[in-house]
Amino acid sequence: MDIITEEVIWKEIEVSESYLVCSMYEQAASLASSILERLRHDYHDIATQDMLESISMVLLQAFNQIGRTSEIFDQLRHHFVSLKAIPAQVLLTGACFQIEQSSALGVREFLEEFLDGWSLGDGQYDAFIAEANVEHGSRLERHFILGIDEYLEVVEVYAVTLLATILEDVDLAISWVENAPLAEENRQGLLRRLHSMHSLKSTNLSQVSSLQSPTNNNATYLLKEPHEREGSPEALKGKHADYKMFRFKDGVSKLSEQIDTCFWCFRSVNLKFGNAKFVVSSGKIMLGCLILFICYVFRRKQATLKRIVRRQLIAAKRALVDLWQLAFSYQVNPLAAVEPLSAATRQGQ
Repeated sequence: MDIITEEVIWKEIEVSESYLVCSMYEQAASLASSILERLRHDYHDIATQDMLESISMVLLQAFNQIGRTSEIFDQLRHHFVSLKAIPAQVLLTGACFQIEQSSALGVREFLEEFLDGWSLGDGQYDAFIAEANVEHGSRLERHFILGIDEYLEVVEVYAVTLLATILEDVDLAISWVENAPLAEENRQGLLRRLHSMHSLKSTNLSQVSSLQSPTNNNATYLLKEPHEREGSPEALKGKHADYKMFRFKDGVSKLSEQIDTCFWCFRSVNLKFGNAKFVVSSGKIMLGCLILFICYVFRRKQATLKRIVRRQLIAAKRALVDLWQLAFSYQVNPLAAVEPLSAATRQGQ
């Protein structure tokens, strides 16, 4: 018979994690269940908290992926001698999976059973359960330890998230926290959060009841869509946009009226030279005014325009000169003119 050690168990856990990474969820769930079963019955003496947490996480994720989330709590009950033996992170992960599947009632019973029976000791929570030993006909007492932070995480999910938020029973959550084995500092912190949620809920209920009363004539208000109700962010945003558009249109119309008023007396001008009559329209008048304005600006800025044109011409001239010098600036060999003469002299000799 092979001796099973922690190293062998960890290798099997790594294999199950590999199945999970490779999307082989059936194989991962089967191997994880097998490992948990052996750790409970045959090798519980070598099972560590990290080991149980790792393999349980593989089981939970595999069951969630294959659509068997509703069986998660049953699997945990089967593979652990008590709910107190389930690691807190495993418990919370299973609860989150169940809440996601709209199974809040099952989660409530499971968390209540887990939280019941713990006593606050010296920096930790302790729980004792008696397990029957069938072989020896006796009862074995098991001792479980849970850290304060881990216990508070479970309490927060149960009281604040589940009871007060999802089930909307803030009074029950407050009552449970008041009687729970909590340190006074932690108890007061949770109670402050729950009381603020309770006051907010009461305020909302009073507002709804006042809106539904016939004296306020707000029946049509409640029948409106949320984005159509007065005071809602959507309604305010829509009204602000409509108001801006109205202001824009109103400004355009006023400007056009001012322009029409200015040129009203120049709609047409009748000119008479002897027996000849000329009718000048407002458009021609505006064109003539524009031409005169351009001529006026040109005359006033003539000196400035000349300076600008002269400056551009000088810059273009300098660029052409630099280009010309660059094109014809090459070094001439000073011996080039001497070499032909020496060659001719040698021929004469």
